[in-house]
Amino acid sequence: MAQTIRRGGKGVRRVAAARGAKARVATARAQTGTMVGQAVRWLPFSDETLHRILLTAILGGAAALVLLVANMAGVPALIEEKTAMIAADAGFEVKRVEVRGVNRMNELAIYEKVLGQRDQAMPRLDLAALRDQLLQLSWVKDARVSRQLPDTLVVDVVERDPHAVMRHDDKLVLIDETGHELETVSKARAKGLLVLTGTGAEQRVADLGKLLGAAPALRPQVAEAEWVGNRRWNLTFKTGQVLALPEGDDPSAAALLTFARMDGVDRLLGGKVAAFDMRAPDKMYLRVPGHADDVIAQKAAAARAKAEAATAKAATAKAATGAHATQANAAVLQHASATARN
Repeated sequence: MAQTIRRGGKGVRRVAAARGAKARVATARAQTGTMVGQAVRWLPFSDETLHRILLTAILGGAAALVLLVANMAGVPALIEEKTAMIAADAGFEVKRVEVRGVNRMNELAIYEKVLGQRDQAMPRLDLAALRDQLLQLSWVKDARVSRQLPDTLVVDVVERDPHAVMRHDDKLVLIDETGHELETVSKARAKGLLVLTGTGAEQRVADLGKLLGAAPALRPQVAEAEWVGNRRWNLTFKTGQVLALPEGDDPSAAALLTFARMDGVDRLLGGKVAAFDMRAPDKMYLRVPGHADDVIAQKAAAARAKAEAATAKAATAKAATGAHATQANAAVLQHASATARN
């Protein structure tokens, strides 16, 4: 039987190589499919839920891409502007401003910050930026800005409380419990408040409060506190008397407590002592006005009395000497007279 031989066909080697490649591809596909299948089976989702998640992710990515393109084209800004115009036409714009919580500060300072928002559409108000502007006011501790539709802007203010007065040369400045400066005041408005002096005293308000808390009975009697040399306090009481305290929080508190106990027993405040110095450990030095003059006067009086006594003594001695001389002269004369008669 005759056999037809085709020339130009694939050789045996080529056929074998092709079959090997197909086998390797099939093996890889089988392994890959098995790994993916195992990974999918490990997920706590069904196939339907997984398809929904993938579809949502694809749609979310497409939406993000659309928003990115829209932002680059300025579409959101245009929409916002159109929305604001529509709201303004409907009456949703700032016509009134209501301020709450103001007791001590000048309310006009708040209106100056807020009135710039008048006639603006409600949706376009930047409430966070307006709040930041209000927090720049010295009296404002906190603030909240809100919309009251259709046309009212409400500002709720939390004021700082005046705690003491800081004296800078001839200027008096109100400060709160943190040392934050509020405003310059007159002596009349500062009356009754604790006065602080000395460089850096406003930064030590909290420490001073702790110090005075060690002797609550004396706290109402303190009129002025001077921060000396950035290291210690001098307290001036309402009686005008001064107490010099030592350095350090604990030593100064202990000294103030000791002074309070001594005052409770001996009534130091209101007495003749002008200054109490407790800087030395376990000692207290007193300064009494005019005491040195009294000592000098006493010494001078003693010196005069001594001089007068010496003068009197000399006069007495002189008188005694004169009497003796007279008696001697009389005796001489008597003797001479007797001799003459004989």
